[in-house]
Amino acid sequence: MKHSIVVAGNIGVGKSTLVNFLSQRLGWEPFYEPEAENPYLADFYQDMRAWAFQSQVFFLARRLRAHRQLLEHPTSAIQDRSVYEDAEIFAANLYHQGLMEERDYRSYGELYQVLLEFLPPPDLVIYLRASVDTLLTRIEQRGRGYERSISREYLERLNQLYEAWIGGFALCPVLSVPADDLNFVAHSAHLDLIVRKIQEKLTGKEEVIFRPEEIYPA
Repeated sequence: MKHSIVVAGNIGVGKSTLVNFLSQRLGWEPFYEPEAENPYLADFYQDMRAWAFQSQVFFLARRLRAHRQLLEHPTSAIQDRSVYEDAEIFAANLYHQGLMEERDYRSYGELYQVLLEFLPPPDLVIYLRASVDTLLTRIEQRGRGYERSISREYLERLNQLYEAWIGGFALCPVLSVPADDLNFVAHSAHLDLIVRKIQEKLTGKEEVIFRPEEIYPA
């Protein structure tokens, strides 16, 4: 049976890595972050208030296209980051920081809501949940130069937005993965556990819980 799956979560939580592992393990087609360079980014970094709206609309358009490709793929597919996060997390954060004008944020939100009416949801959202300490450790470990300036406060704000979003998300089933406790890079048993929980969720099990004895066997 064909499935469309999205992996969501904060910066550094391990979305791309999990997409890669699951695509190899389960034979799913991986969809990663859109590669096209945002033509507004240079202007955005020079004057965020002036260019936040244009930049976010570009990202939204690219993410919508990727989401559509995910749904229309002839076999099961899994996507790194969802279209929902662009609006519910990153655009919202710009607005709350005062970097997007209220009228622009309202227009962006209206566009997003209208598009969602025509965009079918995936079969499952896998939400990787992690503390800021874990995120900072993993960001440091992967050593991307452009991420060195990411602050604890920024990650904390995003985590708050993520928790608010996932708490009210009802478009499709959600599997929340405790990424503080599960290191699927270092421990194959942790990846096996995640795969099993995904399969349980996709077969319609209402409640899927990661129990401590499964994560830390005796």
